[in-house]
Amino acid sequence: MLRGMTWDHPRGFDPLSAASTLWEQQTGQAISWDRRSLQDFETYPVEDLARRYDLIVIDHPHVGQVAETGCLLALDERIDAAALAEIAAGSVGGSFESYRWAGHQWALPIDAAAQVQAWVPDRIAAPVARWDDLALLAASGRAALPLRPPHSLMSLFTLCGLLGVELDGTGNTLFPSGAVRAFALLDGLAAGLDPAVYEMDPIAMLEEMARPGATLAVVPLVYGYVSYAVAGFRAHAIHFADVPTMAFGPRGSALGGTGIAVSAFGADPAAASRFAAWISSGAAQRNLVAGRGGQPAHAAAWESDSANAMSHNFYRATRATLDGAWMRPRHRGYMAFQDAASERLNAALRRRESADDAIAALNQLYGVSR
Repeated sequence: MLRGMTWDHPRGFDPLSAASTLWEQQTGQAISWDRRSLQDFETYPVEDLARRYDLIVIDHPHVGQVAETGCLLALDERIDAAALAEIAAGSVGGSFESYRWAGHQWALPIDAAAQVQAWVPDRIAAPVARWDDLALLAASGRAALPLRPPHSLMSLFTLCGLLGVELDGTGNTLFPSGAVRAFALLDGLAAGLDPAVYEMDPIAMLEEMARPGATLAVVPLVYGYVSYAVAGFRAHAIHFADVPTMAFGPRGSALGGTGIAVSAFGADPAAASRFAAWISSGAAQRNLVAGRGGQPAHAAAWESDSANAMSHNFYRATRATLDGAWMRPRHRGYMAFQDAASERLNAALRRRESADDAIAALNQLYGVSR
């Protein structure tokens, strides 16, 4: 039996469980899945997991680190080129490319996400079109942001994109001078929010939003979770839309999502690679993942009438944001930067630090990570 590790949410577990049942029926190969918390998913060393599991669900900022440690297989050396080309051609936004590093493909996208907008129709007439329209909603307690690390940093990244501020992760300075405007926008919104948001990740905020009697109407920047858009998942179905824009449209949202990777230390890497290629294909993503609580990474699912019908048009309503999303840096030191920078950013927001000082501090941390 192969063993896999994913993240502990129905979106992360249910489609893989269903896919593994079908895979065993078709091939005779059994796969069992364990789960770890979202916080562990974002921080736990992949190398440690690779020594215990055959298949590992990861996010793309880890690829620089895992490529250097040699703990994952280069899937371009294990999977048929035509199968890889089909997955790449169907990639939503940069999902496929995000797992490519140093000339190799270290994972295949099975889940596509970026920061989008969440809203509840019976609390607000329509999603917010422009960022400037959020101030009154926030003042009345009807708008909020999840600011638990690393999500405050993700929002700063996204605001830079919405302002047209280009972030260059290849040098020692990530944030140019224009990023002070993005910090000021984030600071201005965060200042009026309940301090509880500093302990809330997207799941916690969407759970609050879906609660009967809640007043929260819109979350302008939050990683999309299609589960909450499906009728019956929670008391209130949440709708999703492109992020509120400024001058440049819905561009620059911080890309998220997950990919499936194969351990270099596994008992049967060939079998694990075959499963990874199959679950990432357009047919499996559309016909299985989309209908079993997943959030596919393949355009075949995002363009599917049935997938959109069951999710209040989740995929079509957010596609422009996904296609214009920004890929985070992926060098070996990035994850340590993300952890430290998120904590430093939250300290700056809590004490209303000047934008210049906050951005300088983040750039200093980034330089160290390089």
